[in-house]
Amino acid sequence: MARGNQREKAREKNLKAQGNTGKKTNMTGSEFQKNKDDVAAIMRAKQAAAEAKKNGEGDSAAKKK
Repeated sequence: MARGNQREKAREKNLKAQGNTGKKTNMTGSEFQKNKDDVAAIMRAKQAAAEAKKNGEGDSAAKKK
């Protein structure tokens, strides 16, 4: 009988430990949205630069032939 109680206690402990592993943020909704927009703007700039570089290399390769 004592073994059953031990299992229950172990299950409770495990569930409690699993619950604490989540990532939490301290940002408010508007701060989170602003951060998201800033990151998106940076990524758009990087993509535009990569596209320009890709197009530039394609044009110069065509001119060489």
